[in-house]
Amino acid sequence: MKIALAQQNYHIGDFEENRKKIIEGIERAKKDGADLVVFSELSVCGYPPRDFLEFEDFINQCYASIEIIKQHADRIGVIIGSPSRNPNKEGKDLFNAAFLLYEKEIKAEIHKTLLPNYDVFDEYRYFEPADHWNIAEFKGKKLAITICEDIWNMGDNPLYRITPMEQLMPYAPDVMINISASPYNYAQDIVRNSIVKAHTIKYKLPMLYCNTVGSQTEIVFDGGSLVYDINGNKVKEMKYFEEDYALFDLQKLSEKDKSISKAGEEKYFYSSAEVGHGSDTIAYLTNEKNIEEIHQALLLGIRDYFSKMGFTKAILGASGGIDSAVVQALAVEALGKENVRAILMPSQFSTSHSVGDAELLSKNLGNEYNIVPIKNIFESFLLELKPVFKDLPFGLAEENIQARTRGNLLMAIANKFGYILLNTSNKSELATGYGTLYGDMAGGLGVLGDLYKMQVYALAKHINKQREIIPQNIITKAPSAELRPNQKDSDSLPDYDILDRVLYEYIELRKGPKEIIAKGFDAVLVARVLKLVNTNEYKRNQFCPIIRVSTKAFGVGRRVPIVGKYLS
Repeated sequence: MKIALAQQNYHIGDFEENRKKIIEGIERAKKDGADLVVFSELSVCGYPPRDFLEFEDFINQCYASIEIIKQHADRIGVIIGSPSRNPNKEGKDLFNAAFLLYEKEIKAEIHKTLLPNYDVFDEYRYFEPADHWNIAEFKGKKLAITICEDIWNMGDNPLYRITPMEQLMPYAPDVMINISASPYNYAQDIVRNSIVKAHTIKYKLPMLYCNTVGSQTEIVFDGGSLVYDINGNKVKEMKYFEEDYALFDLQKLSEKDKSISKAGEEKYFYSSAEVGHGSDTIAYLTNEKNIEEIHQALLLGIRDYFSKMGFTKAILGASGGIDSAVVQALAVEALGKENVRAILMPSQFSTSHSVGDAELLSKNLGNEYNIVPIKNIFESFLLELKPVFKDLPFGLAEENIQARTRGNLLMAIANKFGYILLNTSNKSELATGYGTLYGDMAGGLGVLGDLYKMQVYALAKHINKQREIIPQNIITKAPSAELRPNQKDSDSLPDYDILDRVLYEYIELRKGPKEIIAKGFDAVLVARVLKLVNTNEYKRNQFCPIIRVSTKAFGVGRRVPIVGKYLS
């Protein structure tokens, strides 16, 4: 039996385009002589559909798409993902399902058992878990079909009480097929490979794992579909961050290698908690492999956000600092230099080299830029506010007026010319509240909001790997908001190499203050940093979507109270 995997990029709710892609994949597999072609989880509607699942019309359109797709499943088997209705009154109204189509009929409907309800996942809000398990018979073979999370219940601390493969093994399946929508983070490929490998070793069956690719607002799906043979050998790792297609011979995948022994005695499964949590956090976060993957994830996140929203042009504020420089370089690479406009908005506190650095960056990239000074606007604000401010000393209010003036100008130009404003705040700043609401925190998409400052520096160096795109002075100079004379970030925050380590321990690893202090960090510093994180949740709650690249990003995957008193 020949089985094809079609790794595709879907658009949530674009049923016509999703159908078109699926049908094109079916026709290609037919030409290649495949017996079966496999698509990813919820491929019919796109993942995650969230509250669209509560609309009857949305579900009707899913079923209408299945009816059209199955007409192409005449002489080839097709496995697709879609919501399906629960015929029982008890429980949720829908299942997350896999459909096996063949001879223009639905031959089998498999329901997802393990419904993730953590981080960015919210499936138990919508779906009923499976309560019975069967293999699907196709052309004399028994297929053990599972859906994404169904294969993730491994390791020393299982999250669920049921493991679907354990329920399917009594039926003596010939092959494991998993359709998935597994999001990217910088440790995911290692964990994903270990899980698939562990299954082939444990159950002595080959596995074909089809993942989706593409970005859906803040969540990036990286593809990387996998095929492992019966001996636990990786046969194929499909492309990352782009669509791909491959064909496999099940007979070859099922041939046992008698030279392999004691494979089952080794540990092959690694959880995300075990990957990359060594003592040198910064070295792990900024290593070349991680940064290259993050680079590709951010490019995909920008491209898909614009293309799926129907936008083409981006605008950003260029300060001559590292964050805006990296965002500008990424935007030009993702969208093309002709579609990116940088606005330089110097004040009386801006240094001449910052303006010069920002100009040089735009010249290196070839994108349009404008210089719009804010000195006169800022002074007009102060003049009108003088009766209210009286003679109170210069402080945070005056600094924020500058940031909000810049945000206002950027949004005015964006509105006038149909741009989307790219936000340039990084995760270190968002964590500690080092930003101005409606000012430098304005934007339609947060490009760097899941990268700590030290990762931003590493990404800048990676962008400059072939040639100097970002001027070296931007990378080497001390970071500053330039909202008052001689201002430096270090006046308000700990040094970033220390700050980022503390933030990572608290945000990604969810360590408490005593645990963090026990790792050698100063107790006063830890208390201060954790208080900053928790008291600034109100700012992050109003922030734009952030492209997710870590195991714990701000946004939909991290939900904490705004008015909570914990560590604040």
